[in-house]
Amino acid sequence: MKHQGVQPAYVVIAAGVAAALHVGKLSPALPVLERALGVTLLQAGFLLSLVQLAGMVLGLAVGLAADGLGLRRSMLSGLLLLSLASLLGGWAQDAYTLLALRALEGLGFLLVSMPAPSLIRHLVDPQRMSVMLGLWGTYMPLGTALALLCGPLVIALSGWEFWWWSLAALTLGMAWWVWRVVPSDQLRAPSPVSVAASTQRAWILRLSQTLSAPGPWLVALSFAVYSGQWLAVIGFLPTIYAQAGVAGGVSAVLTALVAAVNMVGNIASGRLLARGVQPQVLLYTGFAVMGLGTLLAFFVWPLAAEGTGLPVTVRFLAVLVFSMVGGMIPGTLFSLAVRLAPGEGTVSTTVGWMQQWASLGQFVGPPLVAWVASSAGGWHWTWTVTGACSGMGLLLAWRLGLRIRA
Repeated sequence: MKHQGVQPAYVVIAAGVAAALHVGKLSPALPVLERALGVTLLQAGFLLSLVQLAGMVLGLAVGLAADGLGLRRSMLSGLLLLSLASLLGGWAQDAYTLLALRALEGLGFLLVSMPAPSLIRHLVDPQRMSVMLGLWGTYMPLGTALALLCGPLVIALSGWEFWWWSLAALTLGMAWWVWRVVPSDQLRAPSPVSVAASTQRAWILRLSQTLSAPGPWLVALSFAVYSGQWLAVIGFLPTIYAQAGVAGGVSAVLTALVAAVNMVGNIASGRLLARGVQPQVLLYTGFAVMGLGTLLAFFVWPLAAEGTGLPVTVRFLAVLVFSMVGGMIPGTLFSLAVRLAPGEGTVSTTVGWMQQWASLGQFVGPPLVAWVASSAGGWHWTWTVTGACSGMGLLLAWRLGLRIRA
């Protein structure tokens, strides 16, 4: 039963959005957690990034074993784990308990997100695969935007604990939906690659093929320098707005909008690639705009009080463009991961390697930005971190261009 129409594929994407809600749920709660549990700025940075710990450690392994584990079973296990960790998180009494549960949520997130592209490939016709994978690329910004938009309202009405518990219930409901709609792993005939991957020899062969090829490394490193700076900027926006005296409701809408426009870039990248635009051009544009956007947004932040900096509206627009144009990067990299994989049997492994480095970037980025902000006594030097990431991204885009033309 390879093709079930697009409905099961949409359910897979919805499950990814539900998982992404757990990544984004912390950011609107940080100001409250700082008061309720005494969370420091550096601890907040690790809370933002610890959800990526499992992906950073296990991304490649899960990518290698995805077919053997069962794609649907993996997704169901991840949704249930996310629900359990979020349920327990609502009873946390200190930052260290939250840190441990965030790491557990990271494993659940990985189990949901890793098999999704392969599931989508099984569930839709080949001519629709590019469109659906482009939609899949929006799961993270959509989930983050929904969390940033709904979180402050739920927290204001019922407290941060209820915010955790409500997402636990939502994710449990999503697990039921996946169980009902997505065909079981037994109903999908295993591909020759899946059969071969069951042997240890084939497992080692796929691993060596992936890690010895330059393409997977370039794609993975590019995703790392993109994801690290994007999560750092989006994750700390509510805190920055709160420190600047912006009302909570206004802050929620503005931050959610910044996260949501990232979907525009993801969708646009797929259309532009289909029209023949070179991936290197999209990567150059994305990284250059991200670097410039954060320079305009944060470098002048402390000058605004003296009336010599850029207007607040201009700085917000800079962050908005940072996220929107930067969204072309993940959409392009998903396409390149399939294109530059050493072979058909190593696509999942390449995606796993890319996910592992993306998680590493998201693990390192927020604490690094928090450390720079704490050391500088403000956010005005954080652009150096994001600027360095963008500079490395431009260099990697150049190398990717060479690989594509080779």
